Amino acid sequence: MTTEKNHTYKIELDNREVTPPQRNERWEKLRTIIISGLLSVFLIAVIFITLPLTILTWEGLMVYASIVALVIFLFILLFRYFAILFFAYFYITKYTVESQSNYSPFISIIIPAYNEGINLKASVESLLKLNYSNYELIIVNDGSKDNTREVGEALVGMRNGNTSKVKVSLINKPNGGKAKALNAGIQYSEAEFVVCMDGDSVLTPNTLKTAVSHFQDPNVGAVAGNVKIANRNKWLTDLQALEYVEGLNLARSAQGHLRMVNIIPGPIGMFRKEALKDVGFYASDTFAEDADLTLKILAVGWKVNYEPNAQALTEAPIKLHQLLKQRYRWTRGILQAIRKHKKHLLNPTLNFNNTIVLWGMLYEALIWPAMNIFANIFFIAVALLNGMSSLIFYWWISIALLDFMSAVYCIAVEKEEFRLVPWALVYRMVFVLVIDITKAMATVEEFLGFEMEWGHLERSGIANKK
Repeated sequence: MTTEKNHTYKIELDNREVTPPQRNERWEKLRTIIISGLLSVFLIAVIFITLPLTILTWEGLMVYASIVALVIFLFILLFRYFAILFFAYFYITKYTVESQSNYSPFISIIIPAYNEGINLKASVESLLKLNYSNYELIIVNDGSKDNTREVGEALVGMRNGNTSKVKVSLINKPNGGKAKALNAGIQYSEAEFVVCMDGDSVLTPNTLKTAVSHFQDPNVGAVAGNVKIANRNKWLTDLQALEYVEGLNLARSAQGHLRMVNIIPGPIGMFRKEALKDVGFYASDTFAEDADLTLKILAVGWKVNYEPNAQALTEAPIKLHQLLKQRYRWTRGILQAIRKHKKHLLNPTLNFNNTIVLWGMLYEALIWPAMNIFANIFFIAVALLNGMSSLIFYWWISIALLDFMSAVYCIAVEKEEFRLVPWALVYRMVFVLVIDITKAMATVEEFLGFEMEWGHLERSGIANKK
């Protein structure tokens, strides 16, 4: 009897394992696979059948492949452009459209100076004229070899009529790099908020007032400012001025909409000191201490905003080799920062926002330059080899027009000089291509572990004549 029951139970269990609903589910999965396979075969067959027989040659296939690649490339380009434009357009915060509040906490402005004797006095004099009363200036002489120390000592105790309460202090220390210089100033400061800038930068009058208003939100750990090129009226610096407006500040506006700015620029950044303490201040183990610090602040949960009205005028390289050296260092520094934070790159459960930021940085620093270089070489080669050289012009003009429209929008939003717009016609196909080649070379050398030096831009003091 027991055996029969067991036998009966076993039969019922077997029947349950092969019930019609499970057979139907398996059949549905199999049918889906079959249909997908047939559709794939059908689509491939349609593509090849509809191709003219003349295309089914090596040259024809190359032309066909180039058209497909061109469409994919332009689709990615357009998606990237319009995604940035979309988010940037909606980045109009209450801090920008509403009148500024009376929120005016004490702020320390840290000025790291290494061989900045030619710029330092004019920078400090401009900082004494800011439209804000509750702040101080801390100059950190990082072992300069020029007359920076003497200029700094003469500035200590300097006063301005409308800002008589502003104190100027000087710290002299052995040379250790910008990160250590900034850390020295931050630790010396007793303010709740600090502004970190470059020794050659000039801040516009309302910078402190507009930037500090963001910190009324206790979740904001830092605010990135808007960097402008001061030494213009030369073809290379005009192109950089357009790049800062269209290529950098537009992207930063889009990131600001998401409150996930990925790099607080060196010339102008305001920080909550509590956030700096949380992440251990600046580090000197990368060539992009600004990017590294921003990623650390985002990683521990602070928000990073962007304030377009907090502006800094800075001196841009006036010679091509200086510009390429600067971008070479930026690229290697950003890659070093990404590698330093790779655990967030690979594990989104640690901090999903930081993972998105890191992948975006990796795309801009590594993937996009390679795509741009390959697209230029591939399309031009295919066009020339297949007697379609006229298409190169149409391809170039279509991208130039896209940049032209983007430049008009950015110039109008930031109330910039309209004379920069015509540079958009050569911006993408010449200037950006040269920069991307430099980025590619920097990427290769970074992965190969080539040594590099920090370098220092030769200053002319042009930024302080603006």
